[in-house]
Amino acid sequence: MVSRRGFLTGLALVPAAYAAGCSIRPSPAGSAADSPRALPIPPQAPSTVGPDGVRRFALRAQSGTTEMIRGKQTPTWGYSGSVLGPTVRARRGEQVAFTITNDLSEPTSVHWHGMHLPAKFDGGPHQMIAPGAVWAPHWTIAQQAATLWYHPHPHGATEKHVHRGLSGLFLIDDDASDALDLPKEYGVDDIPLVIQDRRFTDDGTLDDSDATDVGLLGDTIVTNGIANAHLTVTTERVRLRILNGSSGRLYNLSFNEGRKFQLIATDGGLLPEPVTLERIQLSPGERAELVVTLGAGENVTLRSLPITERAGIDRAAEFGFDDTFTILTLRAASGLRPSAALPATLIPMRALASPTTAPTRSFDLQWFMINNRRMDMNRIDMTVPVDTTEVWTVRNKDNWPHNFHVHDVQFQILAVDGTPPPPDLSGWKDTVYTTPDTTYTLAMHFADHTDPTYPYMYHCHLLHHEDQGMMGQFLVLAPGQQAAPMQMDMGSMSHG
Repeated sequence: MVSRRGFLTGLALVPAAYAAGCSIRPSPAGSAADSPRALPIPPQAPSTVGPDGVRRFALRAQSGTTEMIRGKQTPTWGYSGSVLGPTVRARRGEQVAFTITNDLSEPTSVHWHGMHLPAKFDGGPHQMIAPGAVWAPHWTIAQQAATLWYHPHPHGATEKHVHRGLSGLFLIDDDASDALDLPKEYGVDDIPLVIQDRRFTDDGTLDDSDATDVGLLGDTIVTNGIANAHLTVTTERVRLRILNGSSGRLYNLSFNEGRKFQLIATDGGLLPEPVTLERIQLSPGERAELVVTLGAGENVTLRSLPITERAGIDRAAEFGFDDTFTILTLRAASGLRPSAALPATLIPMRALASPTTAPTRSFDLQWFMINNRRMDMNRIDMTVPVDTTEVWTVRNKDNWPHNFHVHDVQFQILAVDGTPPPPDLSGWKDTVYTTPDTTYTLAMHFADHTDPTYPYMYHCHLLHHEDQGMMGQFLVLAPGQQAAPMQMDMGSMSHG
């Protein structure tokens, strides 16, 4: 058995700065980052629908500059813009097609996080787009209304590409959600929030030095691409579609003065009924839809508080668990448009398996590895028969934060250490935070897409951990189908 010290010493990609660590604190009051500005709302991506009924989108990965901090121009990357990307929107049952052009100087990819789709269009590290090249994925939307997202997934460079600004939301609509009286006017009472942390040099350049063992932690929060954002609210209730778009930071979200809110959806869509909470924790890649009620003229602050769930975590302060941040200020207008009361019930959820179902597979997370293996692009870790429900157990055996994300499926958390999950983990999920020495029992159904060549991924979504090899891959096979995995030329996958 290799010791932690010996294993980490052998990793050529780990900077020496990690050993020293760094304590992250919010930007001091009065800094440039504290000059308030109106929250930018990502535009909805334009699309066309042809005679064939296919909804077509075009995205372009490109470089630019963004005024993340007032008065400073920061070099960034974005999709069809200088940073982040437009909000893609499509309906359940629609066929969608994309033309994605890479105008960057190095290869990248576009992964549709949370989407059920064919593996060859998943956008993982096997679907790289060379500089100047075009990728054209297409599939049929076959899942319920949800807030998903898209981001790069190049093996060994995902953190860098996301940190430079490549992320966007992908909203799915359907008839069942449309029939519910929920806030749904995009940019008015239905607000996308991409929350990320960044550190800047004096001239405004992104500072990617002094990383920790969870990756890049910033001392400034950027929400939808800018620091210190505020939103003028004109309706009594507002729906916040929140993405933790950071690479390594956890957020413990709460409103000031203990104001309660209703959780209506998690990663994979609406819950069976709203859940009243005072705070919710999101790890990188997780989403939550919150509805908060305001009174005329009120100022309400969305904050991230210190992480209280830290049992078994080594160096919690170094990993940002002690930090407090202001995420967004909500400024209610003096006259608010009335909003309907939230429905008592939302979308029914059928259990995939019993909490006592014997697990199909087990996964241990430790030392940048899953089940004592680091990622190998040319190794298939397992094959899954199509149209089967599997139960997986996942355990964080480390004393670091980790989470667990599975491509292609939304899963149900059947149990946490043998007990029912808390309400905020009771809906459809594709990413879950794993507390050390705790076993999470997950049920998922591999419905219909098969491919003997192109794999899906499972990995820790703390992006530095993923880049270091905390990832595996699997094929979904039809009856009688034999695996014929593609072989990757790793020497050709260079990143600047």
